[in-house]
Amino acid sequence: MTRTLVSKLLRDLRLALVAVALLLGLFQFLWARITARVLGKLAPFFTALANLGGLSNKDIEEVVFEGPGKFLRTVIGGERVSLDSAMDMLSIGYVHPLMVTIFCIWGVGRAAGAVAGEIDRGTMELLLAQPVARWRLILAHFLVDLLTIPVLCLSLWAGNWVGAWAVTPIEIEKPALKLESPLRGYILELGPIKLRFDDPMRRGGGGTSSAAQQKKLEERLRIDPAQFAPALVLVGGLVFAICGMTMWLSSAGRSRWRVLGIAVFVVLIQFLVNVLGQMWEPVGWMRPLTVFYYYQPQQVILFSDWCVTLSEWNGGSPLIRVPMPLVLYGVGMIGYGMALRTLNRRDLPAPL
Repeated sequence: MTRTLVSKLLRDLRLALVAVALLLGLFQFLWARITARVLGKLAPFFTALANLGGLSNKDIEEVVFEGPGKFLRTVIGGERVSLDSAMDMLSIGYVHPLMVTIFCIWGVGRAAGAVAGEIDRGTMELLLAQPVARWRLILAHFLVDLLTIPVLCLSLWAGNWVGAWAVTPIEIEKPALKLESPLRGYILELGPIKLRFDDPMRRGGGGTSSAAQQKKLEERLRIDPAQFAPALVLVGGLVFAICGMTMWLSSAGRSRWRVLGIAVFVVLIQFLVNVLGQMWEPVGWMRPLTVFYYYQPQQVILFSDWCVTLSEWNGGSPLIRVPMPLVLYGVGMIGYGMALRTLNRRDLPAPL
């Protein structure tokens, strides 16, 4: 009977699953093209502009993301992400607001109708009139998550591979405007005599060799889609956590739209608290209470760090290292467990 329920649920989801998977993959491909465009044409211009004023790329980024731009910098990963590195730029595709929105829409939309939707349509009474235990209904939805979430994750990864194939190697274009830094020098005054000496660092006397510069440039433009594979664990964890929370709400409700509204409100509040907490310190202590705090795929992709330190609860100093997948999948399991408990204890109302 469980197999029959799973097959029925998969048939209902097949079109939506294909559409969402294609959308996720196409966005990663598009983001790879955007990355190649930024690094190949725009980044050299800003680098030349920075050298003209004796600044670094970091200085330019601080100016660009000053004021209201700080919100954008927070959304794309914070100060740990360098915008002149191909891997850093590509990693933004996993935390882009559109991607997070799609993850949330899938998790909330699929789970909201699991129980409340069946009651709302009047099909729950017919379903439970069959020899089907209530726990089998929750198990069927759990198995559907185990089958569909990996498909969504692999679609992201496939988009990374296709995008990397399409843009590699990234070619650096020279700026249309020739922006050359003025030669810096030193003036030695001996009474009425003034002698000017050019800075030897500008003449190449103590600068970096061309071979070292080329190696640094190649490393900066290197794209390795295999590094994105571990982050798929967090993507699946975020979707599963949202599904679990929404499943609990659905098991307690009777109107799919009411459950949908409550779930969207809860998820949106958590997302805003997580973003606001990164920009406004008084709210920072609330970030670990949201599931989005434990979704940091860039940290896994770029630094192979799977843990958060809960420094927001210890004045900015690391408190304890908590594995992010443990929390995300734990929240999902707790949500499914509470959904099973709630559904077993409640009286199912007759359809209106």
